[in-house]
Amino acid sequence: MSIIKFALIILITLLIAAYFVFDGQQYLSLDFFQQYYQQQPLAVALIYFAIYILATSLSLPGAALLTIIGGLIFGLWLGVLLVSFASALGATGAFLLSRFVLRDWVQAKFSKYLTAVNSGVERDGALYLFSLRLIPIFPFWIINLVMGLMPIKLSTYYWVSQLGMLAGTFVFVNAGASLGAVDELSTTGILTPKVLLSFALLAVFPFIARYFLAGLQRRKALAGFKRPKKFDANLLVIGAGSAGLVSAYIAATVRAKVMLVEQARMGGDCLNTGCVPSKALIRAARSVRDIEKAKTFGIKVGVPEVDFAAVMGRVQDAITEIEPHDSVERFTRLGVDCVAGQARIISPWEVEIEGRRLSAEKIILATGASPIIPPIPGLAETDPLTSENLWQLQTLPKKLLIMGGGAIGCEMAQAFQRLGAQVILVDAMPQLLPREDDDMVAIVTKTLVDEGVQIITGGEITEFTSQASAQSALISGADGNQIAVEFDRVLVAVGRHANTAGFGLEELGVATNKNGTVAVDQYLRTSCPTIFAAGDVAGPYQLTHAAGHQAWFAGVNALFGQFKKFAVDYRVMPQVIFIDPQFARVGLNEREAAEQGVDVEVTVYDLSDLDRAIADGDANGMVKVLTGTGSDRILGATILGPQAGELITEFVTAMKHNLGLNKILATIHSYPTLSEANKYVAGEWKRKHVPERLLHWIAKYYRWKLGR
Repeated sequence: MSIIKFALIILITLLIAAYFVFDGQQYLSLDFFQQYYQQQPLAVALIYFAIYILATSLSLPGAALLTIIGGLIFGLWLGVLLVSFASALGATGAFLLSRFVLRDWVQAKFSKYLTAVNSGVERDGALYLFSLRLIPIFPFWIINLVMGLMPIKLSTYYWVSQLGMLAGTFVFVNAGASLGAVDELSTTGILTPKVLLSFALLAVFPFIARYFLAGLQRRKALAGFKRPKKFDANLLVIGAGSAGLVSAYIAATVRAKVMLVEQARMGGDCLNTGCVPSKALIRAARSVRDIEKAKTFGIKVGVPEVDFAAVMGRVQDAITEIEPHDSVERFTRLGVDCVAGQARIISPWEVEIEGRRLSAEKIILATGASPIIPPIPGLAETDPLTSENLWQLQTLPKKLLIMGGGAIGCEMAQAFQRLGAQVILVDAMPQLLPREDDDMVAIVTKTLVDEGVQIITGGEITEFTSQASAQSALISGADGNQIAVEFDRVLVAVGRHANTAGFGLEELGVATNKNGTVAVDQYLRTSCPTIFAAGDVAGPYQLTHAAGHQAWFAGVNALFGQFKKFAVDYRVMPQVIFIDPQFARVGLNEREAAEQGVDVEVTVYDLSDLDRAIADGDANGMVKVLTGTGSDRILGATILGPQAGELITEFVTAMKHNLGLNKILATIHSYPTLSEANKYVAGEWKRKHVPERLLHWIAKYYRWKLGR
């Protein structure tokens, strides 16, 4: 830190200390100004102006009181004039002090956390600041200091502050002026309509300001578009996946006129290419494993023979059986107008579908996501498999190369290995499931390796070659060494990107995030206030149950937002990876707690000690719970073990309703069940928190009773 900055900090500290030591509050009082105003009105006005600037520049308490005093002493219009300019200049002073003293250090120290914030401020800083000034969610002195750390121009900061604080200044000064007009400060004198109205305005001002700002933003977003005089529907939903179906269902339930547009198959990815087919394949692979393990239970069977075409036929049968739940027929019966075709949004209220123009009061975008195909030389020539075309496969590959060690990669690696393929699983990260805890991933990795999966982590595929006899991938390791791996087919499972292209969003100016998802607020509104988004296209999760969860909020806010809006709640979002043993998590894990600087206590219960797991021959895994230090409040839970996806629900419920481990411990769990593991991990936590001193005296009491 430079000498100038250090000296400035010392000076500011001394000034603030002097304010409190020498009772600076007296100079912010009504008496101080009243006693001199009649004799020297101009001098008092200038002194008031200077004190106001100094107080706000140093972020001293009392700005609101000073504002009301301005109305009391100077009246409404002179008070507004003085306070408006003094507050803007003082705020700018605090802004400059913060920028000069702290900005470089804060930006350097927290650069990785501030990248998105800086980008947002650079893009919409004036609007953010105006919103904060008009609707003071935080005290103004905090806004002054924080904005000084952000990349916003000084001139912009000043004029937005001057304009944004004007309405609030008027309301506060008016309250003071109304009090100043009272002849007698008695109950009768104060309770006049004018005074009561002034203070009522003071109370309702934040709500008026919020309504005004929302209207201003809405007007700006819809500028240049003509609103139809009448609409074909109250709600139009684009995409009939999980998010779209739930949104349409909600609208139909409340008897709204709703249209559901789908260009492909009803049910979206989950039914046709995601959750349903993958779990059907995993179940088939699990049956192979069960047969192989049968001898450990004393059952003699032969070597299982896999008819892969029949396995894939069973996968399609599962889709066909579930299909009616998401069918056009069912949703038509529910009152949804199902429309087939490619939708393109042409205005905030209108959508064009195969040359047909439809209008709706609100639109929900639920277009999902698609597999990412990385631009690796030679990959396209290998005819790569993805989660979309995998289910048309009729011949089991002898050697299957899987790119990506995330949830899909691990699930498919184990399933195809069990069905008879030799799987090579490659990921560029140092470990599989890179967001999960090392101890859990170590068990997952060992399980896959023990079953025969060849795992290569820390390796990046740089090139594919295809010849008549064989295909191979060139893998570059972190150490610089390269290896070539031969394969028959390659499955790309490196992630998914939001489906936003071709829907007219860019032309409409709908904002997107850096990762390609549509930018939405806490109510799932896009930057165009009549358009909402839910599911994979909005993120941040790519989970079917997350899409359904978002769809409720999007649907309700689209239909009833003018009366009441609901902020989407992501606090308790479970995730399950359907490997064997299953992997399930909700809330924080140790890795995330460390990254976020959250102090946690970790409690672990090993399933090797669980009676039901032992009896089932599935005693492999653990339950790990994170709690606040010295508290039984659950911050996160991870389960690796049989039926983990079912077991995690107890922790989801507990976290949702703020129930701690003591409540789980006090709940009766049937014996022998896997769910007892949840109770036992709570018991492990309890044993670490027994009152040792109290138990010491209780032990003495019982020994005394025995006459010892």
